[in-house]
Amino acid sequence: MAVEIRVPTLGESIVDAVIVKWLKQPGESVARSEPIVELETDKVNVEVPADQAGVIESIARQEGDTVAVGEVLGTIDPSGTATAAPAQATEAAETSGSEQFTPAQPEQLAAAPSAEAAPATDAARRAGPAVRRMAAERSVDLAAVAGSGPGGRIRPEDVARYNAPQPSAPAAAPAQPSAPAAAPPAAPAAASLNGRSDREERVRMSRRRQTIASRLVEAQQTAAMLTTFNEVDMSAVMEVRKQRRDAFKERHGVGLGFMSFFTKAVIGALKAYPRVNAEIQGNEIVYKHYYDIGIAVGAEEGLVVPVIRDADRKTFAEIEAEIVELATKARENTLALSELQGGTFTITNGGIFGSMLSTPILNTPQVGILGMHKIEERPVVVNKEIVIRPMMYLALSYDHRIVDGREAVQFLVRIKELLEDPLSLLFEG
Repeated sequence: MAVEIRVPTLGESIVDAVIVKWLKQPGESVARSEPIVELETDKVNVEVPADQAGVIESIARQEGDTVAVGEVLGTIDPSGTATAAPAQATEAAETSGSEQFTPAQPEQLAAAPSAEAAPATDAARRAGPAVRRMAAERSVDLAAVAGSGPGGRIRPEDVARYNAPQPSAPAAAPAQPSAPAAAPPAAPAAASLNGRSDREERVRMSRRRQTIASRLVEAQQTAAMLTTFNEVDMSAVMEVRKQRRDAFKERHGVGLGFMSFFTKAVIGALKAYPRVNAEIQGNEIVYKHYYDIGIAVGAEEGLVVPVIRDADRKTFAEIEAEIVELATKARENTLALSELQGGTFTITNGGIFGSMLSTPILNTPQVGILGMHKIEERPVVVNKEIVIRPMMYLALSYDHRIVDGREAVQFLVRIKELLEDPLSLLFEG
């Protein structure tokens, strides 16, 4: 009796997903718990595993389709035996050009001969779903890519840097000129308006990018958002890092960065001003007496905000280690939904990209977000003397519906005080 492949429960508030890629085709064998299909949700990509070993019997929904939780994607025949059909289809596609190309098999088309199948499989295990999709789109053989991530993990930038020869490109080339002929009549009209349509490219927004766009607009439309600024002298923090960096790394196996200092300073300020750690639900304010701090991370598919749970109970080393782990997962698109849900306050660091000043947008339903920026040596007045100090601008965006301006300013001042006296973080953070 055939076993149905269904869209699993994807997490809180996620009701549907888009099929990114079928990892198995009808006639191919599959082991229990082996990934069958990759789905793209609002937050992360998810690989659906097989509940039963057997052979893929049928596929009900195709790549690009939007599917709901619980919907049938296909079936597995537990008693079936694998056929040669998938391999034959691949061979036909390679010899007869784009007419036989199956979108579900880009990695097979770009793969080396069977003698090199094992390294390619090993490379696929070292790459996340987003990286595999990126490699397939660029016809890059992952077996030839050196991974720069932990344990040889292949990252998107590794694929982007790799310029592999593409012997299959001439066969696919005839498909490109035919695209304008199949375009709707509106295309020539667009060209007549600006004369540049031949130098434009239309790419469908990913599910995550669409969600980011809608949530940012929603935040600006629903919250009374304001931003207040201050600056902090980073001399003391930098001196602590200079003195303790090597011993810290040797003892804990992780570097002592700035984020643990800022996380501890934020927690100290949240304890002093609890409404910045609250949430509006209807006509009520929900005060949260726990500190789940979101750390914004830029990833290939867009910004994500993994959460450090109970950050007030963690040491500097634990915070640094967790940030490294979450950032690595974000870049490799392997974050679990549970690692992205919740959060009571967010920290975002535009300084790593060179930003001097910005106004971060709230990560709703949170009512506060702290923006860090680039550290610059600037002349400042200390004890009536002009001195050069490493300074950083800080920005706090907040929801004015429950956080007053005075409270927001004092919150940011408290962060400044804690960072300029790092020893106090041992007691306040």
